[in-house]
Amino acid sequence: MPVREPSPAAERAGRRSVPALCLCTVVLVLLLPALVLYGQDVRTGAAFAVQCVVVAHTGGALARVLTDPLVRVVGFGFWLFCYVWLGLAPLAMLATDSYPWGFAVDAGTAFTSAALVETGLLAHSAGSALAGRRTPRTSPVLEPLLARRITPVRTLLLCGLSLALAAVLVPAQGGPAAFFQSRQAVNEAAAQGDPGGAADQALAAWSLSVPAFWALLALLYVPRTPGGDRTLRGVRWILLPVLVAVNAVVNNPVSQPRFWAGTVLLTLLFAAPALCRPRAFRAGAATVTAVVLLVFPYSDYFRHERREPVEIVSLAEQFTSNGDYDAFQQIATGVDHVRERGHRMRDALGPPLFFVPRAVWPGKPGDAGVTLARHAGYSFENLSAPLWIESYMWAGLPGVVAVFALFGAAGRRIDGVRHRLREHGGTLAALAVTAFGFYQIILLRGSLLFVMGPLTLLLLAPVLITGRPGRTASGRPYPESPSEPPADPATAPGPVPAGAASRTRTTFSTTSTGEART
Repeated sequence: MPVREPSPAAERAGRRSVPALCLCTVVLVLLLPALVLYGQDVRTGAAFAVQCVVVAHTGGALARVLTDPLVRVVGFGFWLFCYVWLGLAPLAMLATDSYPWGFAVDAGTAFTSAALVETGLLAHSAGSALAGRRTPRTSPVLEPLLARRITPVRTLLLCGLSLALAAVLVPAQGGPAAFFQSRQAVNEAAAQGDPGGAADQALAAWSLSVPAFWALLALLYVPRTPGGDRTLRGVRWILLPVLVAVNAVVNNPVSQPRFWAGTVLLTLLFAAPALCRPRAFRAGAATVTAVVLLVFPYSDYFRHERREPVEIVSLAEQFTSNGDYDAFQQIATGVDHVRERGHRMRDALGPPLFFVPRAVWPGKPGDAGVTLARHAGYSFENLSAPLWIESYMWAGLPGVVAVFALFGAAGRRIDGVRHRLREHGGTLAALAVTAFGFYQIILLRGSLLFVMGPLTLLLLAPVLITGRPGRTASGRPYPESPSEPPADPATAPGPVPAGAASRTRTTFSTTSTGEART
């Protein structure tokens, strides 16, 4: 098949809009930071100066994702977290010298922490840029994996499994009413119970939440057969309301962490074919960014038993008083911990081997969030440990650079494959990548030992309900690269005469550019 050049119209559709990029950059890098600092007695210093660089870096990168002609859901999740939790929130903390928790650090530790964050961001940007520049037309490993399609039989088996788990575990945990208690009540009940049963309780909770979520998602987007299937359509209409009710119980934002409830909701929305297209994705991502900035701080209304009236406060006050934004303070606590205790490379074995019981491995590394809470002397230990400080605790700055360079390169490659497969519904690219892109916020916030179990279940479940890509709805074999469909022998062009070369170069396939199909 001859190489076909894109037309000028298609090239324009695949280009980034410079005015939109400039507008987003001004809003994210200048206006929002100014709004955060407005009315504050700003205290400048070396750490504050480095933090301004972090805000410019994260804001500029998020602006590029929001105006990118490609669909970059993994990149969006990463830079959204970095901009809010490691950009704006620390800017307010350093400007006012006020932090959510009681542990305070000196100016030198604050400077090191800000420099550590920027080092990770630079490594991520370098890895992403290198992977984007060298992204092949097809990936021999990622593309066949992410092109796996959900199969109806396996989907129905997962639906049956999730309903069976709900029938057994929901009554065992107190019935549906127990799932609408506040998180404070749930945590207090767990603390009063058997301490050794906390892990079992968490496992039971995730065993309910993740299968129910994937059963609903797979049933919504399971590909239809070319000739239609009345039996599958009838079963779908029967199971859908039941699974919606089950998810409303086990994945509700009252007793579940808001980060997980948000992952469920956003994945269900962004897996829709309409939001897999670049223009719609950009609009949806911009809306999510606004919601995270304006609504998320007040979404903990159901966290406590005694609910006070919602009081609207400034962004600076939210960032400096709300423990949900403790990522930078935890990084500073970790820097202070490393200064006293040194690096421990063996702790890097804990997250990948999370499934090994401590009875078998007595020296198994502990949770980094708990370690930092104990170092700071807190009476509570359920705290975050961002990926920056975990990798720094393992191997210092070289560990941070290595982890984030690989993370950036992998994320860019995954986004590239997802974009090329965006026209094919019911694939791992459309569903699992979207789920990971938003769950990534939980992963980055940490700690790794806490998130690895749910993450493994979140990624393993869709692999088990998918099969190798078969044939498209038109009956053709599934193409190796969806961006270039196989030629139809009946319409395939023959040898091109020499005099017609100029005419041939203006013929193109609309799927060869970023946004020609939107």
